[in-house]
Amino acid sequence: MQGRSLPFRVATLVTGLLECLGFAGVLFGWTSLVFVFKEQHYFEELCEPDAGPLGNATGLDDCRARDEQFSLIFTLASFMNNFMTFPTGYIFDRFQTTVARLIAIFLYTSATLTIAFTSADSAVLLFLAMPMLAVGGILFLITNLQIGNLFGKHRSTIITMYNGAFDSSSAVFLIIKVEGGSSPVWHVGRTLLLMPRGHIPYPLPADYRYG
Repeated sequence: MQGRSLPFRVATLVTGLLECLGFAGVLFGWTSLVFVFKEQHYFEELCEPDAGPLGNATGLDDCRARDEQFSLIFTLASFMNNFMTFPTGYIFDRFQTTVARLIAIFLYTSATLTIAFTSADSAVLLFLAMPMLAVGGILFLITNLQIGNLFGKHRSTIITMYNGAFDSSSAVFLIIKVEGGSSPVWHVGRTLLLMPRGHIPYPLPADYRYG
């Protein structure tokens, strides 16, 4: 590992870890965000007065249909998260890092803006936003995993760290509703300043220069 490029590699590693932790796997914190959506009356029109045993209204609403809508959104997004790993992997191999990350930024930014600016009247847009968020997030993870190639015998440790950060990012899902789509600044900055245009090779050639 060449001394002059070491700070650049470490910066790429740390910012990639923060990216995976803060953005890539937030889909799996969906349950936390559902509470916010319910407080903002998303799909509330699907709730019906709950009738008691004698047919009298109990004063409580039967919102099973609303809960089914939220479950359907998560199911669709989870399916896309897994189904699209093959196409996104091909995109990464065929078009390399910069193109793959620009696609991820477009999908992720569109999704976060949609989520941030939806209201109860436009709640149906979540069916579009959540799958886009899932696909953008998995692309961020895929493009970051190659960073492990920069650290030789520590490669497996780095890849494991990134996967762990991806799974842990569900804990920060609530920021999407309040950050107003500002995350593209972070992603574009990493794409242009830290990430390679192509691929980081493995095994890493002895004369490989990074940064």
